[in-house]
Amino acid sequence: MRKIILASASPRRRELLAAAGVIFQICAAEGEEKITAERPDEIVCELSAQKAEEIASKFELGDGTVIIGADTIVSYKGEILGKPSDEQAAFETLKMLQGNTHQVYTGVTVLVKKKGKWEKHSFAECTDVTFYPVTDEEIHAYIKSGEPMDKAGSYGIQGNFGIYVKGIHGEYTNVVGLPVGRLFYELKKLGIELRG
Repeated sequence: MRKIILASASPRRRELLAAAGVIFQICAAEGEEKITAERPDEIVCELSAQKAEEIASKFELGDGTVIIGADTIVSYKGEILGKPSDEQAAFETLKMLQGNTHQVYTGVTVLVKKKGKWEKHSFAECTDVTFYPVTDEEIHAYIKSGEPMDKAGSYGIQGNFGIYVKGIHGEYTNVVGLPVGRLFYELKKLGIELRG
Protein backbone atom coordinates (compact mmCIF):
# COMPACT_ATOMS: atom_id res chain seq x y z
CA MET A 1 0.00 0.00 0.00
CA ARG A 2 1.44 3.34 -1.07
CA LYS A 3 1.81 5.94 1.69
CA ILE A 4 0.10 9.21 0.74
CA ILE A 5 0.53 12.36 2.84
CA LEU A 6 -1.49 15.56 2.52
CA ALA A 7 0.72 18.44 3.65
CA SER A 8 -2.24 20.66 4.57
CA ALA A 9 -4.43 21.33 7.60
CA SER A 10 -7.32 22.48 5.38
CA PRO A 11 -10.50 20.56 6.23
CA ARG A 12 -11.79 21.30 2.74
CA ARG A 13 -8.80 19.65 1.05
CA ARG A 14 -9.09 16.70 3.42
CA GLU A 15 -12.78 16.27 2.55
CA LEU A 16 -12.14 16.49 -1.20
CA LEU A 17 -9.38 13.88 -1.15
CA ALA A 18 -11.39 11.55 1.10
CA ALA A 19 -14.47 11.92 -1.14
CA ALA A 20 -12.30 10.84 -4.09
CA GLY A 21 -11.62 7.55 -2.32
CA VAL A 22 -8.00 8.23 -1.36
CA ILE A 23 -6.59 6.80 1.87
CA PHE A 24 -4.06 9.26 3.23
CA GLN A 25 -2.45 10.79 6.32
CA ILE A 26 -2.43 14.46 7.22
CA CYS A 27 0.82 16.11 8.15
CA ALA A 28 0.31 19.85 7.96
CA ALA A 29 3.18 22.11 6.96
CA GLU A 30 3.74 24.91 9.44
CA GLY A 31 6.65 26.84 7.96
CA GLU A 32 6.60 30.50 7.04
CA GLU A 33 5.53 31.11 3.45
CA LYS A 34 8.11 32.86 1.28
CA ILE A 35 6.98 34.33 -2.02
CA THR A 36 9.47 35.27 -4.73
CA ALA A 37 7.24 34.72 -7.78
CA GLU A 38 4.93 37.43 -9.14
CA ARG A 39 2.31 35.71 -11.28
CA PRO A 40 -0.57 34.02 -9.39
CA ASP A 41 0.02 30.61 -11.03
CA GLU A 42 3.72 30.75 -10.14
CA ILE A 43 3.01 31.90 -6.56
CA VAL A 44 0.68 28.98 -5.79
CA CYS A 45 3.16 26.50 -7.27
CA GLU A 46 5.95 28.00 -5.18
CA LEU A 47 3.91 27.87 -1.96
CA SER A 48 2.61 24.35 -2.58
CA ALA A 49 6.19 23.17 -3.17
CA GLN A 50 7.34 24.75 0.11
CA LYS A 51 4.63 22.85 2.00
CA ALA A 52 5.41 19.48 0.41
CA GLU A 53 9.19 19.94 0.75
CA GLU A 54 8.87 20.88 4.44
CA ILE A 55 7.20 17.54 5.17
CA ALA A 56 9.70 15.63 3.01
CA SER A 57 12.59 17.15 5.00
CA LYS A 58 11.02 16.49 8.42
CA PHE A 59 10.49 12.74 8.23
CA GLU A 60 12.29 9.62 7.08
CA LEU A 61 9.90 8.30 4.44
CA GLY A 62 10.28 5.22 2.28
CA ASP A 63 10.28 4.77 -1.48
CA GLY A 64 6.86 5.06 -3.09
CA THR A 65 5.69 7.73 -0.63
CA VAL A 66 3.62 10.52 -2.18
CA ILE A 67 3.38 13.96 -0.54
CA ILE A 68 0.73 16.39 -1.80
CA GLY A 69 1.13 20.10 -1.07
CA ALA A 70 -1.46 22.67 -2.18
CA ASP A 71 -2.03 26.41 -1.94
CA THR A 72 -4.97 28.51 -3.16
CA ILE A 73 -5.20 32.23 -3.88
CA VAL A 74 -7.89 34.47 -5.28
CA SER A 75 -7.00 37.09 -7.87
CA TYR A 76 -9.04 40.02 -9.20
CA LYS A 77 -7.73 42.37 -11.90
CA GLY A 78 -4.20 41.21 -11.16
CA GLU A 79 -4.46 41.82 -7.41
CA ILE A 80 -4.02 38.87 -5.07
CA LEU A 81 -6.70 38.68 -2.38
CA GLY A 82 -5.53 36.77 0.69
CA LYS A 83 -7.42 35.94 3.86
CA PRO A 84 -9.07 39.05 5.34
CA SER A 85 -7.30 40.76 8.24
CA ASP A 86 -10.61 41.82 9.80
CA GLU A 87 -14.33 42.19 9.05
CA GLN A 88 -13.85 45.50 7.23
CA ALA A 89 -11.27 43.92 4.90
CA ALA A 90 -13.69 41.03 4.24
CA PHE A 91 -16.45 43.50 3.41
CA GLU A 92 -14.26 45.50 1.01
CA THR A 93 -13.16 42.32 -0.78
CA LEU A 94 -16.68 40.92 -1.18
CA LYS A 95 -18.02 44.31 -2.25
CA MET A 96 -15.35 44.42 -4.96
CA LEU A 97 -16.05 40.85 -6.16
CA GLN A 98 -19.85 41.09 -6.28
CA GLY A 99 -21.22 41.43 -9.81
CA ASN A 100 -17.78 40.61 -11.26
CA THR A 101 -15.60 37.71 -12.40
CA HIS A 102 -12.41 36.78 -10.53
CA GLN A 103 -9.89 33.95 -10.72
CA VAL A 104 -9.09 31.22 -8.21
CA TYR A 105 -5.68 29.60 -8.56
CA THR A 106 -4.59 26.44 -6.79
CA GLY A 107 -1.05 25.21 -7.06
CA VAL A 108 -0.32 21.56 -6.34
CA THR A 109 3.07 20.00 -5.79
CA VAL A 110 3.42 16.24 -5.65
CA LEU A 111 6.64 14.74 -4.33
CA VAL A 112 7.25 11.07 -5.12
CA LYS A 113 10.11 9.17 -3.49
CA LYS A 114 11.99 6.93 -5.91
CA LYS A 115 15.27 5.19 -5.11
CA GLY A 116 15.80 7.40 -2.08
CA LYS A 117 15.28 10.68 -3.97
CA TRP A 118 12.29 12.97 -4.22
CA GLU A 119 10.87 13.69 -7.67
CA LYS A 120 8.88 16.93 -7.85
CA HIS A 121 5.85 17.59 -10.05
CA SER A 122 4.01 20.93 -9.79
CA PHE A 123 1.05 22.41 -11.65
CA ALA A 124 -1.43 25.26 -11.24
CA GLU A 125 -5.13 25.22 -12.07
CA CYS A 126 -7.24 28.36 -12.65
CA THR A 127 -11.02 28.67 -12.39
CA ASP A 128 -13.10 31.77 -13.21
CA VAL A 129 -15.88 32.55 -10.73
CA THR A 130 -18.62 35.12 -11.42
CA PHE A 131 -20.87 36.52 -8.69
CA TYR A 132 -24.34 37.98 -9.04
CA PRO A 133 -24.75 41.52 -7.68
CA VAL A 134 -24.94 41.33 -3.86
CA THR A 135 -26.22 44.04 -1.49
CA ASP A 136 -24.20 45.49 1.42
CA GLU A 137 -26.75 43.95 3.81
CA GLU A 138 -26.21 40.50 2.34
CA ILE A 139 -22.44 40.90 2.60
CA HIS A 140 -22.66 42.03 6.25
CA ALA A 141 -24.94 39.10 7.09
CA TYR A 142 -22.42 36.70 5.58
CA ILE A 143 -19.50 38.26 7.46
CA LYS A 144 -21.44 37.95 10.76
CA SER A 145 -21.41 34.15 10.24
CA GLY A 146 -17.62 34.25 10.66
CA GLU A 147 -17.18 32.05 7.59
CA PRO A 148 -15.08 34.47 5.47
CA MET A 149 -12.35 35.04 8.03
CA ASP A 150 -10.08 32.08 7.22
CA LYS A 151 -10.62 32.01 3.46
CA ALA A 152 -8.70 33.50 0.56
CA GLY A 153 -10.93 36.05 -1.15
CA SER A 154 -13.13 36.20 1.99
CA TYR A 155 -15.57 33.49 0.89
CA GLY A 156 -16.02 29.75 0.59
CA ILE A 157 -17.88 28.60 -2.51
CA GLN A 158 -19.15 25.54 -0.64
CA GLY A 159 -20.51 27.75 2.16
CA ASN A 160 -23.28 30.35 2.50
CA PHE A 161 -21.83 32.73 -0.10
CA GLY A 162 -22.19 30.01 -2.73
CA ILE A 163 -25.78 31.13 -3.39
CA TYR A 164 -24.42 34.28 -5.05
CA VAL A 165 -22.34 32.39 -7.63
CA LYS A 166 -23.64 33.10 -11.13
CA GLY A 167 -21.20 30.86 -12.95
CA ILE A 168 -17.96 28.93 -12.88
CA HIS A 169 -15.61 28.29 -15.76
CA GLY A 170 -13.19 25.53 -14.80
CA GLU A 171 -12.93 22.89 -12.11
CA TYR A 172 -15.25 23.41 -9.11
CA THR A 173 -13.02 21.53 -6.65
CA ASN A 174 -10.21 23.92 -7.57
CA VAL A 175 -12.23 26.77 -6.02
CA VAL A 176 -12.77 24.69 -2.86
CA GLY A 177 -9.00 24.22 -2.57
CA LEU A 178 -7.81 21.14 -4.46
CA PRO A 179 -8.37 20.43 -8.18
CA VAL A 180 -9.02 16.72 -7.70
CA GLY A 181 -9.68 15.90 -11.35
CA ARG A 182 -6.45 17.55 -12.49
CA LEU A 183 -4.52 15.89 -9.62
CA PHE A 184 -5.67 12.42 -10.68
CA TYR A 185 -4.98 13.21 -14.34
CA GLU A 186 -1.44 14.47 -13.67
CA LEU A 187 -0.57 11.49 -11.45
CA LYS A 188 -2.03 9.02 -13.96
CA LYS A 189 0.46 10.42 -16.51
CA LEU A 190 3.21 9.58 -14.01
CA GLY A 191 1.85 6.06 -13.55
CA ILE A 192 0.64 6.75 -10.01
CA GLU A 193 -2.81 5.59 -8.89
CA LEU A 194 -3.92 7.36 -5.70
CA ARG A 195 -6.65 4.83 -4.91
CA GLY A 196 -4.96 1.60 -3.90
